[in-house]
Amino acid sequence: MRGQIIGIDAGNTRSGGGLTYLSEMINAADPQKSGVERVIIWGNSAALARMPERPWLVLRHQKEHDAFNASGFLWQLRKLEGKARTEKCDLLFFPGSTYLGDFHPYVAVSQNMLPFSPVERARFGMGWTQMRLRLLENMQARTFRRAEGMIFLTQWAKLGIESYLRRQYRRSRIVPHGISHRFCRAVPPQKAASAFSMERPFRWLYVSIVSPYKHQWHVAEAAAALRKRGVPICVDFVGPAHPPSLARLQATLSALDPTGKFLRYVGAVAYHELHAHYHNSDAFVFATSCENLPNILIEAMSASLPIASSLMGPMPEVLGDGGLYFDPLSADNTAEVMLRLFRDHELRARCVQSATVRASAYSWRRCADETFSFLADVAQKSQST
Repeated sequence: MRGQIIGIDAGNTRSGGGLTYLSEMINAADPQKSGVERVIIWGNSAALARMPERPWLVLRHQKEHDAFNASGFLWQLRKLEGKARTEKCDLLFFPGSTYLGDFHPYVAVSQNMLPFSPVERARFGMGWTQMRLRLLENMQARTFRRAEGMIFLTQWAKLGIESYLRRQYRRSRIVPHGISHRFCRAVPPQKAASAFSMERPFRWLYVSIVSPYKHQWHVAEAAAALRKRGVPICVDFVGPAHPPSLARLQATLSALDPTGKFLRYVGAVAYHELHAHYHNSDAFVFATSCENLPNILIEAMSASLPIASSLMGPMPEVLGDGGLYFDPLSADNTAEVMLRLFRDHELRARCVQSATVRASAYSWRRCADETFSFLADVAQKSQST
């Protein structure tokens, strides 16, 4: 009796977190342990170039997926089912969260909570981004409703999607992403506040896309308020940017620190270089109001940084007692929590110890093993019903 054949549509996986997820998961995978004989990936050239050579892995390049237009979507809608049946696939897997075709069974991953949050969507104002999020909401909701199985990244996201869809999945699993070992480092000693000065300030880091729901400007306002009180801190903002949000952040930085002495926007940094920014910082601040699984937060946990985190969404589920929490919509509350961590090096040390232990649970091997085990299980049970 042959093993399961799993097909993966990676057509809309081109860059960023989606590509990191798929490539790291496949690199760590040993699906034959779960009874999977072969894995077939249809994708664009960028995604397939990141895939490893494995005897069980078959890569199928689809030129329709190389361009940012409707051709890839139409290929998925019209051609994927036939391709999957020709390859004798037992199940299709959609890490990109969207499938409107007729092949069954399939499993989807809930990767993004933003389309399902009207409050967070509204922060973008009227325009293309708002329209795109509404379109994703409708497409992903239809995908999730018709799926034989769902993978969620956090319990918070699972409850949120099930509440939105008004259904509970008989076949679902929480499978968080992993974190690269590059981010990990030995736990450093925490210096007392007296060790820092205006010439050698306590360096905060905020890594994330500059976007309406990330609230970098509130962090800048918090840091500026603390500097006015003589607290020796600075903040580096690292990440790509949503253009209107970048304009807002740059205007805020110019007003609060026109010479760039303690507030600095670094810009986008290549993923393979990102760990250096964590390792050169004294603490991490994360002011998002909407996440599914906050990979960036886990990177900071792995890097053994003291963390001031947003209290919204799944952040408390992930960080636990490994940091302090604030309201990301309040610059005053953000400043209060940043100050508390700065002043108390023993508190910082306790938080780092807890966060580092919690971060060790996030591995790509675990992610790959649990994902393929679940896919094989859904395929087998679908065949028997």
